[in-house]
Amino acid sequence: MRKKLFVHVVELEGTNYEIGRLQAEHIEFGHRFDELQATSSKTDAEEIYTLLKRDFSSFLEELQGLAAGLELDFYTILRMYSGYNLSLPSMGCTAFSQGSYYVRNYDFTPELYDGRLVFHKPEKGYASIGFSQQMVGRLDGMNEHGLVVGLHLVNERHTGIGFIATTIVRLVLEHCKNVIEAADFITKLPHGYCYNYSLTDRSGKNCLIEATPNEQLVQYPSDLMCTNHFNTEQLTGKNRSYIASSLHRQHILQGFKAEPLSPEEAFRRFNNEDSPLFYKDYHHFFGTLHTVVYMPEKLEVIVGIGGNAKPTRFSLAKWLSGRLNVGKTLLGEIDYQQNHASHD
Repeated sequence: MRKKLFVHVVELEGTNYEIGRLQAEHIEFGHRFDELQATSSKTDAEEIYTLLKRDFSSFLEELQGLAAGLELDFYTILRMYSGYNLSLPSMGCTAFSQGSYYVRNYDFTPELYDGRLVFHKPEKGYASIGFSQQMVGRLDGMNEHGLVVGLHLVNERHTGIGFIATTIVRLVLEHCKNVIEAADFITKLPHGYCYNYSLTDRSGKNCLIEATPNEQLVQYPSDLMCTNHFNTEQLTGKNRSYIASSLHRQHILQGFKAEPLSPEEAFRRFNNEDSPLFYKDYHHFFGTLHTVVYMPEKLEVIVGIGGNAKPTRFSLAKWLSGRLNVGKTLLGEIDYQQNHASHD
């Protein structure tokens, strides 16, 4: 059965506190909210507050605005939305960068998907465009300096006290201009889980960071290929026991190196539902929800929701200069009842 998938294009601009209040308007009280509140109830809010006040005061201001907008206790919001010491389900992602673009599939379940593409221009921090998760976090994105970053879960069972990746991606977009700054930034953060971070910037420099709670390894490959496992020998012991799907997708990406693909062709290769990079196991948190191509030189984005999607273009540069009205909803479809093969 085909299921319609809606993604709202959201504009957030103002002081960080004001943006927090605006975010509150998009949060619905219900099962997802109650579940997040329950799973975060034991997190030490004082520890989060001290960390954010010291290093990320602008993020703290947004969370204060969020608490005011929701009319909830500030420490409750800190526990729920800071992304610090939170649990999370499995997910998958595939990314490739070649020359002037970065293309990525995000694989998860529609039941826990924000369905929001956010244009974000805070008073403190760099402006960006990206897909949100738990409202204040980001799954992937590109900022005004042309830095692009995406997350790839490797293993949710090797854990520590630290941030989830959606918070890390969001902070990178706000604070870093290029992959060198981002690598230094990411390796200094406390990490809660095992993730890959794939990055590229306006200069065409790529970066891959394999991150565990205890160690983060940085590489600068000429062609960026990233899925859901660690390749570095000293970290392979942190991989899940089953990584066949991740290895297969990496093999497919290897083939892309031999043929120069345009951004439009790369989009089609990722978004076609018959592609080996497109997954439909939505009931097990591994179905493709969006395909996105970021073009950092032009500050442009191509987006497709669901599979076999009609691509939609946006320009972050035009939005920042006031020449783009982005208020719209993107519509796509997924084959929600059809389960794919086992995944990692």
